[in-house]
Amino acid sequence: MTNRIRPARRDTRRLPVLELATRPRPWLRALGLTAVVLAGAWLGLLIVGNVRAPVGPVNTTMALRPSLTGGTKINISPLGALTLDSHVAPVRLDVNVDQLDPLRSQALVDHPERISGLQDEVARDVEHGTLDLAVRSCAAVLAGATALGLAVYRSPRRALAAGGLALTLLAASGASAYATWNPKSVLEPKFSGLLTSAPAVVGNARSIVTDFDVYQKELARLVTNVTKLYDVTSTLPAYQPDPSTIRVLHVSDIHLNPASWKIIASLVEQYKVNVIVDSGDTMDHGIAAENGFLDPIQDLGVPYVWVRGNHDSRTTQRYLERMKNVHVLDDGRAQTVAGLRFAGIGDPQFTPDRSVAAGGDAAEQLAGDRLASALRDQRAAGTPVDVAIAHEPSAARETDGGVPLVLCGHLHHEGDEMLPYGTRLRMEGSTGGSGLRAVERSYPAPIEASILYFDRDSRRLQAWDAIKLGGLGETTAEVSRHLADENRPKGAPSTGTPSPSSTRSSAPPP
Repeated sequence: MTNRIRPARRDTRRLPVLELATRPRPWLRALGLTAVVLAGAWLGLLIVGNVRAPVGPVNTTMALRPSLTGGTKINISPLGALTLDSHVAPVRLDVNVDQLDPLRSQALVDHPERISGLQDEVARDVEHGTLDLAVRSCAAVLAGATALGLAVYRSPRRALAAGGLALTLLAASGASAYATWNPKSVLEPKFSGLLTSAPAVVGNARSIVTDFDVYQKELARLVTNVTKLYDVTSTLPAYQPDPSTIRVLHVSDIHLNPASWKIIASLVEQYKVNVIVDSGDTMDHGIAAENGFLDPIQDLGVPYVWVRGNHDSRTTQRYLERMKNVHVLDDGRAQTVAGLRFAGIGDPQFTPDRSVAAGGDAAEQLAGDRLASALRDQRAAGTPVDVAIAHEPSAARETDGGVPLVLCGHLHHEGDEMLPYGTRLRMEGSTGGSGLRAVERSYPAPIEASILYFDRDSRRLQAWDAIKLGGLGETTAEVSRHLADENRPKGAPSTGTPSPSSTRSSAPPP
């Protein structure tokens, strides 16, 4: 008998599926917590981490900002920024210079002997400001990280842990900044914006530090001289022409020099000016950040006729158009202001914009042709223009024969020229002393302006006073009277040469 071996029966029951237990990932949790800590700390510093602190005669805003390299950045809007490699840490100290305090500044001007203690005062102010900033920053990172941790984890314990870590991180950053602090960084600053000219302005920083006693004396003398310059302009001899004359103050090329506004206001008051004409380049880069510089125009108390220069942008023009006392002239548009009919055209070129190729003299002459055409149209309509205005002399010359007088600027020096067809071209110097460009020469550029006297009936130029003030650090002031050729006594020299009857007033430098 044969034994059969039966095959084993297969168990068809489903075996349980084995699963691996999920292992915790601590590195992922740590990464998430780090992100919450950093984001919360940054938000806290951004929202409540600023401290307003006076430093000497200026008001500043101090803040700590995340950074890969550290250092200190001093923002002086709209001129630019100054960067110092003061420390190595994951935070950067930002100092924004908001404004010059008028009371503290005037105290320095009135009592220049106080400048000798200005260094200690600034050091104390900076120390107090940074201490306040440290306390505020600690509170800011703690509050920011804790609030964000609570929003993300919904756990008070983990939220407090995030706040504690943020505070620890800030303390470690402070220790790193303290350990790597480099007080000599002030000797090698990095400039940006308009402040790229600062090394030429302040001289060698190392010399200033090593010879600070000499620098203090020179700084005191500089402040004193600027004050005396203002005093000179406020006591310039005010001529008394016939009451029927219209007095026009011609200024040009202010180039963002804030000292110009006080000088202009003084001339308006002393000469009883009826209207101011600005032939352009009031700004330097034409950016929106510079617009606040124009606000004092509203307080001058007289109409302000303006044309765009090659350093003035359309943004500048639109800002001025919103001011009630400003008359912006462009494209040959004419307006009657203070009894005189003016027409002008803005400069066709905006040279700070390097993305656009400059049109050169051809563009200026084309703009002058458009202005000349507008002048002919005004004459044909029975409303002839008394004074034309352009920024560039090459554009102004195209109006020859179409108007008795054309005003311009651009070249930063005063000039007078009779054009072949009878139009007088009056070119104004820089009322801003060439702005920061004043330091590029061996001697500072002077501040220049003119008072033009017009007969109220004929609306023709009768005479003008050329005013020249010493530039930065100088206090000379000169006023010379010139008569138009048609009013010049027989046998007297033409306006191209100094007249014996010219009146000059000069204040010698100290």
